[in-house]
Amino acid sequence: MEILNDIDGMRLALEWAARGLYTTSPNPRIGCVIVRDGQVIGAGVTQAAGQDHAEVQALANAAARGNDVRGATAYVTLEPCNHHGRTPPCSDALVRAGLGRVVAAMTDPNPLVAGQGLAKLEAAGIAVTTGVLADEAYEMNIGFFSRMQRGKPWVRMKTAASLDGMTALHNGQSQWITGPEARADGHAWRARACAILTGIGTVKADDPQLNVRAIETPRQPRRIVVDSRLDISLDARILQGGGTWIVAAVANPEKEAQLRALGAEVILLPNAAGKVDLAALMLELGRRQCNEVHVEAGTRLNGSLIREGCVDELLVYLAPTLLGDAQGMFALPALTDLKQQRTLQFHQVQQVGEDLRILARFAQRN
Repeated sequence: MEILNDIDGMRLALEWAARGLYTTSPNPRIGCVIVRDGQVIGAGVTQAAGQDHAEVQALANAAARGNDVRGATAYVTLEPCNHHGRTPPCSDALVRAGLGRVVAAMTDPNPLVAGQGLAKLEAAGIAVTTGVLADEAYEMNIGFFSRMQRGKPWVRMKTAASLDGMTALHNGQSQWITGPEARADGHAWRARACAILTGIGTVKADDPQLNVRAIETPRQPRRIVVDSRLDISLDARILQGGGTWIVAAVANPEKEAQLRALGAEVILLPNAAGKVDLAALMLELGRRQCNEVHVEAGTRLNGSLIREGCVDELLVYLAPTLLGDAQGMFALPALTDLKQQRTLQFHQVQQVGEDLRILARFAQRN
C-alpha cells in the first residue's frame, strides 16, 4: 500500500501493533513501519518479552528485503525505548540505522523512557514528530499506561445479561443467555488480558476452566481466584495446568501446601474485616507486571470490586431477552439519593451477533 501521509503511516503501524495483542505482555503492543517515497520498506511488531521490539523487527525486515533505510521515516506506535532491559535500546538501533525521521504516536509512560528516547533521536539529527493517532495508540496499550502511571492494571469487568440486567436464574442456571458470537467475542477479550480474575463463589457454582477456548491464542492468561478462606476444591478445573493464583485472607498452611503441589500460588492479602484486600490486590498485580485484568465473577465479588473502586471498565453483553426475577449483575447497596449513583460513560456500543456489547468506563481514579 502507498503511504500518503503520517495518518496512513501510523494507521498501518497500529495494524502491526494489533498483531501483538495477545503476546507482548508485560511489554506494550508496539508496531513499526519504515517508509520511503510512500512505500513500506520494513515492518515489525514487538515480540514476546525478552525478544525483539517492533523497531528492531522492522529494521531486520527491511534488511531481509534488501532495502536501505537511511533517510527513511519510521512510524512507531510508542516512543522508542532508551534503556537496557531484556533487550538493548531501540533508540540506539534507529540512530545506527540512519533514519531520517521518526513519527511516534505517544511518548512512553515508563519513567525509564519518558521522552528520553525521542531526545536521543533528535540529538542524533533525526527529525521527530509525536501525537499522531495518539488516542488509538493509548487504547492499544491502556493496561500498560495504567500500570506505568498508577502502579496497577486496567481492570475490565465482563458480564452477560438479559435486557433487564439479569445474569442467571435463582437456581443458578445461566448457560446460555447470550449467543455464540458474543461468547467468542468474550474469549477474545479474555485472550488480550494478562490475567482472568474470579471468585470462589463462581468456582463452586460453575467449576469453570476460565481459559481461552473460542479463539486461537498463543498464550493463556493467568487465572486468579479470590478465596478468602481457601475453600477451593483441589479438584477444581481452574487449578488444572498449574499457575493459578489463589488470593486469600486467612492462612491455612496445610491447604496452601496442597495447592502448591498442584502448581498454584497462594497470596495472603487480608483486610481489617478478614476478607481479601481488593485494593491491595490490584497494586500487587501491578507489581507482578499485569497490564490488563479481565474479571468474570459473580454478583457479590463484582459488587465488592466496584465498591472498592477497583474497576475501570464494564464489558457488558446484553441479550434481547427478559428473565424477570433473577440474579443481577452487581450486588451493590441500596441508595437513598440519586446523587449517590455511580456514573459511567459509554465508550463503545456495538452489536455482536444478536446481542449488544457495551463498553462503559468509570471516571478515572488514581
